[in-house]
Amino acid sequence: MSAAEKTRERRVHRSGRLFASELGLMCGRRRNQVGLATLFALVVLVGVALKVSAMRRPGSRGGDLVSAVAGNGIYLGFAGLTIEIALFLPLAVSVLAGDAVAGEANQGTLRYLLLAPVGRLRLLVVKAGALIVGSVIGAMVVAAGGVLTGVVLFGAGPLISLSGTQLSVADGLWRLALAALYVATGLAALGMIGLFISTLTEQPIAATVATAMVGTLLWVLDAVPQLDWLHPWLLVDRWPAFVDLLREPVFLDRIVAGLGINAAYGAVFFALAWLRFRGKDITS
Repeated sequence: MSAAEKTRERRVHRSGRLFASELGLMCGRRRNQVGLATLFALVVLVGVALKVSAMRRPGSRGGDLVSAVAGNGIYLGFAGLTIEIALFLPLAVSVLAGDAVAGEANQGTLRYLLLAPVGRLRLLVVKAGALIVGSVIGAMVVAAGGVLTGVVLFGAGPLISLSGTQLSVADGLWRLALAALYVATGLAALGMIGLFISTLTEQPIAATVATAMVGTLLWVLDAVPQLDWLHPWLLVDRWPAFVDLLREPVFLDRIVAGLGINAAYGAVFFALAWLRFRGKDITS
């Protein structure tokens, strides 16, 4: 093995250790654990509320959501993503993004990280990778929490697609997993916005609040009919497109467009974060 190959292998090994350490810190923080528990608990509360509603009105449909979930608990996974996609999931990602760089600077650990043979770009890539993993975990917790709660309260069986065809339980669970991954790509793009904001300050709370406000502003703009010309360019506009996975055949147009928008936002704001971070003066 040449010297260059040995050097490359050492760098990959150090990067892997750094990424594993970052994931360990992210998953080990009590506030992040509480956040995941809250995401899970919200789905459980929704399921309980729908169960109570169905018991009080056993002979009525009670709305599409109530009737669908009451007939098959797997639908609660999709319902959970729908309910939490606008506020709670973006807020959870905002907390992670606020800690990414600003949290390290605030605690005084960023200087020591940069003194190690890591490099700023590699450190930023690790932070971005951890945000992506955190986004996947958050979306999967909501989907899994919905399925578990729904199956316990309502049972499970073949699903009826939005096109009126029947889907097997395995097919329904597979589509729910894809829906969670699709939602995670949008959350990861928001995380890159938060990563950029996190490089602008040394106060993680400020970065968290700013990222959450950006997410809320995007949803508000997307709800204004007079701005329909702007909607296709907004990050959140196609986030709800995961429901197209419940059609037969699956409608891919909005999903593919959404993936493109998510990737574009993620790439642009990661590049902005790097441009800011590579010349950032570390004062603490």
